[in-house]
Amino acid sequence: MDIVEASFNQSAQSIDDSPSPDVAEIAFLGRSNVGKSSLLNSLVKRKGLAKAARTPGKTQLINYFNVRFKDRENEEVEDKYARFVDLPGFGYAKVSKSIKKEWHKNLTQFLEKRPSLQIFVHLIDSRHPTLEIDKSVDEFLNHIKRGDQIIINAFTKIDKLKQADLHKLRAKYPEGIFISNLKNRGIGKLEQAISLYLFGQ
Repeated sequence: MDIVEASFNQSAQSIDDSPSPDVAEIAFLGRSNVGKSSLLNSLVKRKGLAKAARTPGKTQLINYFNVRFKDRENEEVEDKYARFVDLPGFGYAKVSKSIKKEWHKNLTQFLEKRPSLQIFVHLIDSRHPTLEIDKSVDEFLNHIKRGDQIIINAFTKIDKLKQADLHKLRAKYPEGIFISNLKNRGIGKLEQAISLYLFGQ
C-alpha cells in the first residue's frame, strides 16, 4: 500500500492534550538535525508538511499528521489510515534545565504509555551511527517496547558516505533502512515496511 494523502492534525505538549488514540501511530524520533522533517515530507510526498525549525532542537511540540494509504493494484481494497507522530529532536536544544526536564518527562511518558503507538522509527545519522545518545535511545525503546510494537532503525544522509563506508554500515546493521532524501533512496522501502507491519500489505 502506498501513501496517497497526508495532512496536519494537531500539535500537543504531552500525552494529555494529544488526539484520541483511535488509529495506529508511527513515531519518528532522532537527534536534532538528523533530517527528520525532510524524511517525513519525502515519505508523504508533500513538500513543507513537516516544517524544520531554523534552529535545531527548537521544536518542542509533538506534531500529528493524518496519513491515508491506498492499494494501487487492487481498487477493491479499502483505503487504510494511520497517524505519523513527529517528536521533538533530542540532544541539542538550548533551553533551560527545568524546561528540558519537563520536555523529557512528557516524551518519556508519551513513548511508554501511548496505546496507539505501533512503530518507532529511530532516525540515525549514517555518518555517526554509534553515538551514545542514539545507543541510549535504542536501549530505552527496546526496554519499553510492547509485543505489538516494532523498532525501525533508519540511517539518514547516506549520500554523504563513501560507498565503502555505506557497505560496512549495511553489513553491521542488516535490518536497517538506509535513506537519502536528496537522492530519494530508501524512502519507498521505509514506506513498505510501515505498510506491511500495519496492514499486512
